[in-house]
Amino acid sequence: MPARILDRHVGGNTTYARTLAEGLQAQGVTINRIPQGAHPALTLVNESLAGLRGRSDDREVLHYVADTGPLFKTRTPSVVTVHGVASRWIDSARNMTQEFIWRTRVGRAIASCDEIITVSNSSATDIHEIFGVDKSRIHVIHHGIDIGDFRSQRELSAEVSAKIPSDYVLYLGNVEPRKNLMALIDAFQHPSVKALGLPLVIAGKPAWNFEDSMKKIEAATNVIHLGFVSDDDKIALMQQCTVFAFPSLYEGFGFPVLEAMAAGAVTITTSEGSLAEVAGPALRFESPNTDSLREGIIRAVTDESLRNSGTRDYQPWVEQFTWDQSVAKHLEIYEGLLA
Repeated sequence: MPARILDRHVGGNTTYARTLAEGLQAQGVTINRIPQGAHPALTLVNESLAGLRGRSDDREVLHYVADTGPLFKTRTPSVVTVHGVASRWIDSARNMTQEFIWRTRVGRAIASCDEIITVSNSSATDIHEIFGVDKSRIHVIHHGIDIGDFRSQRELSAEVSAKIPSDYVLYLGNVEPRKNLMALIDAFQHPSVKALGLPLVIAGKPAWNFEDSMKKIEAATNVIHLGFVSDDDKIALMQQCTVFAFPSLYEGFGFPVLEAMAAGAVTITTSEGSLAEVAGPALRFESPNTDSLREGIIRAVTDESLRNSGTRDYQPWVEQFTWDQSVAKHLEIYEGLLA
């Protein structure tokens, strides 16, 4: 069965598209990736018109893997993956023009494709309620992680190791408003958190609307910004941190939380949306309550029973999220379209 994969390779969607393609190929599926254009607008046109090029194989499925799809119903069976609806919960996720374009694009993809995949039950509810999609067309398929990568011990590079102490609280992800870094930095300016003697280490590059966050990072005395780090340093940072904090206001899925848990890091995240769904036994705080975040960080650092028992509970949980399972569920949808 050939499958044509269309993706724009942005952020966490890169991992999804790449790993899905590799897993499908391992199952004997032929993957034909439609190349993206040099300009985002050309990419959108390329992806939107791809399904109109005709059907090259009676056993072919067209899969749009990143919130983009055809403008019209295609002759080839098609499926779109919609990763989340951040703007439903966060006003600053996009400006008015961006939001109009996004809703138009995704709305057309949903209307034109035969089936819809999303990555959490929370996102499925958002898609159903915002776009009025029949729930029978929405399929929730959780992402997986390569657990072995996060359990295999890594060493920090000399460059990163020289910048941080042995004990620290880690945030890993982009610098942008919906990640709620402002609240996390504010928590670290409170005397009760400063008294812990641990800095906040931020590993991630500025993404968009990051100016206010970067100013706060630069002004804080107990915050270290590493910028982008390699995959090896990312895993080593997670393995060696005292606590992993991920206070994001919205995620379609939430890779970093599962990855940190797999690495054995005591993890705190929000109790809202998909993160509550994905985080399982991790410590939660009530977003956007900064007092709750601050108290959660203090508990994560100081409560030895939580630290010892919590990470043991993580392992059976993260083992549920495998790419093999994700690939198998995608194949079920493809086969259903071809039945």
